[in-house]
Parts: sequence; C-alpha cells; structure tokens
Amino acid sequence: MIFATVGTTEFDALVQAMDELAPSLGEEVVAQIGQGLYEPKRMAEWFRLAPSLAPYYERARLVVSHGGLATVMEVLRRGGRLVGVSNPDRYDRHQEDLLGYLSEAGHLIWCRDLRELGAAIAEAGRKALLPYEPPPCTIHQVIGEFLRARRKSE
Repeated sequence: MIFATVGTTEFDALVQAMDELAPSLGEEVVAQIGQGLYEPKRMAEWFRLAPSLAPYYERARLVVSHGGLATVMEVLRRGGRLVGVSNPDRYDRHQEDLLGYLSEAGHLIWCRDLRELGAAIAEAGRKALLPYEPPPCTIHQVIGEFLRARRKSE
C-alpha cells in the first residue's frame, strides 16, 4: 500500500497528483487529505484527519508526504520509505531546506515537481535509502555548562 499524507493543512495539488496516478501504480493507494478542497475519485480510501497516522505508516510500503517536519521525522524514525514533496504554497521554503538536506543524506526521495511524482515513486521502489539516525542530543550538556558558568559568576 502507498500512503499519501498532507498533514493538517491543505495541499490539493499533491492529493490530485496521487489520485491521478493511483490507477497506474498497481497497488492500493490511501490518502489523508487534510483541509483541502479536492476529494479523490480513484483511490482505495481517503480521509481528512485521524487521531494518529501510525497505523497507516505501519501498513505502507511507501509514504508520499508533504515536507512538514513532524510527518517527515515520524516516517523516517519508523524506518519508512518516503517520497517528500515540498508545498510551494508555504510562506517560506523550510520544507525545501528539510527535504533537500535529507535527500542529499540519502534518507528519502525528494520530488521537486509534481509532474515527476510517478518517477519519484518508481525511484523510491528501487533505490536503497539509508536509515535515519537522529543526531545525539547534547542540550543537557549545554544547559549544565551554562548553569555552572552562571554560578561561578555570582
């Protein structure tokens, strides 16, 4: 199964592109469409929002997602295969920054243009992707050093 998700906002262009591709993909396509206006006609199943997308991530062979940080990190931390699509309607380009970095590191396929979504899905099916390992968290050390320095200056 391929699971497409756009998060809690709207990304009708991605939903519509997945809907148009669904019959040619040779497997079930399920989508979470958020607040968008476009309602799929060719997918096996779709819904707007759910309390958790975890059951869909677990069932999916591949996730096609907007470039939202929370969604991207959740899929990668679960070891899922991911095609990320940046939403050009976002007020800044943070999704492009995130997807570009993770694509260069080999963790996902970045689809920069929805006209290339079919090719990106095919590439995700054959390309070896590297597992994502979160960097070590050192904030506790930074806070400890700050507090020690503060005590010394008092």
